[in-house]
Amino acid sequence: MKNYILNKTFITAFVTISLLMFSCNKYVEISPQYSIDSENYFNTENDYYMALIASYDLLQTTYANSIVGEIASNNTLCGGESPTDVIGWQQIDDMIHTPTNSNLKDIWNWMFAGVQRTNYFLEFKDKIDFDGKQIMIGEVRFLRAYYHFELVKWFGEIPLKPNQRFAVGDAAVIPRFPVSEVYALIESDLIFAAEALPVMQSEAGRATKGAAQSLLGKAYLYQEKFAEAAAVLETVITTGPYSLATNYNDMFEEIGENGPESVFEVQYTDAEGAGFGCLQCSEGNVAVGFSGVRGYTGPDFTSGFSFNVPVQEAVDAFEGGDLREGVTILDIQAWADTTGATYTTGNEHTGFFNRKYIPRVRGENAQNDLNLTNPNNYRAIRYADVLLMAAEAYSRGGVSEAKAQEYLNQVRRRAFGDSDHDITIGGSALVDAIYHERRVELMGEGHHFFDLVRTGRAASDIEGFTSGKNEVFPLPIEEIDFSAGNWAQNPNY
Repeated sequence: MKNYILNKTFITAFVTISLLMFSCNKYVEISPQYSIDSENYFNTENDYYMALIASYDLLQTTYANSIVGEIASNNTLCGGESPTDVIGWQQIDDMIHTPTNSNLKDIWNWMFAGVQRTNYFLEFKDKIDFDGKQIMIGEVRFLRAYYHFELVKWFGEIPLKPNQRFAVGDAAVIPRFPVSEVYALIESDLIFAAEALPVMQSEAGRATKGAAQSLLGKAYLYQEKFAEAAAVLETVITTGPYSLATNYNDMFEEIGENGPESVFEVQYTDAEGAGFGCLQCSEGNVAVGFSGVRGYTGPDFTSGFSFNVPVQEAVDAFEGGDLREGVTILDIQAWADTTGATYTTGNEHTGFFNRKYIPRVRGENAQNDLNLTNPNNYRAIRYADVLLMAAEAYSRGGVSEAKAQEYLNQVRRRAFGDSDHDITIGGSALVDAIYHERRVELMGEGHHFFDLVRTGRAASDIEGFTSGKNEVFPLPIEEIDFSAGNWAQNPNY
């Protein structure tokens, strides 16, 4: 069993902290048997610890962000059983999604549920004192920045209510803040977190100084603040405890979890199940089962639902001799020919699967839950990503091409096992080489769509993408209705 901070036995006692409207499709009239409010909570260190765990809990719902981030890009097709299987994902794949898309609504709801829980903690952060509280506050502010960063990536302008919980009716009076102001709050939270957090934590999955600095560097990069991004990412590289994993084959296996390359990792387990009526209830990585091979019988893997299938053009992006290709892409027919495995095919079958995140054979005590509790951790920030972000910042910012080449080539030497494939070019060709390296290094991890958008390449690379529209996703129609005219929908939706 993994020893990590997210444990539903703590969460159960804390569910009334969040506004339930952020994680349910409909309002439900309930009569709670107990109540948690500011008057009878946050009176002990354990109360704060429980609230901290609740703040971490919504990270597990980011499985949706990672799989849809791939489906929206030109790396994969939606797949599934049929063209109407998870219709919201199919629409995003075809770039025909609308404000009534329930899967986009999930991302909005779950990320704001995370914001709500962090704001609850921060609203009462000064109620009592105890040793270690500043570290907890640093973790909570990191998490709030993480949730806000996801929201601004997906939806652009969003409502903000720092250090206070959202209340019913706020949508009608609180504006959607400009993206620049959202990023300003993200930066402030991460700068604080980087100062407050330790280099190492006692429990896997808890935020660290390096995680805060790395996410801050990413936020700077998304805003094209290249000098700032280069500076903070350089600090991670030169003073952090991270290194590239020596064996890329182990990177996405259980043995590779929380290793030297892990800067921040979302922890999952197969200890508790879920159902299709409440996917966010799962302790496991739901995206893994959805990305698995349909009807599979054979060694190493178990069956899944054949979503998120890589396309030939993405497979062809790997250069000859790149050791990452076999770790990233499962060629199912070649695997079947070698092992005797059998499988069936689904919608948009390409013959390829995202090998990083498909179901592995699990222990005998794993939940029998239609593959909704796979224990594969999500590597949210890897050291290779930090190196490539630094390379991009150094190159695009005109700070240092030598540094850009150095960090790019560190990643390539691990990929090819030699220095014969080092990049020595400069200028725009170097920038293009970094973009290419980000695609193949991080393929299957949910980043590529946003990389294409922020660098202005989405319209040319993604079929059906409309400039001036698809850079962000529409707000759920219910949120526009709740705002009573206070919020305008994103352009052209």
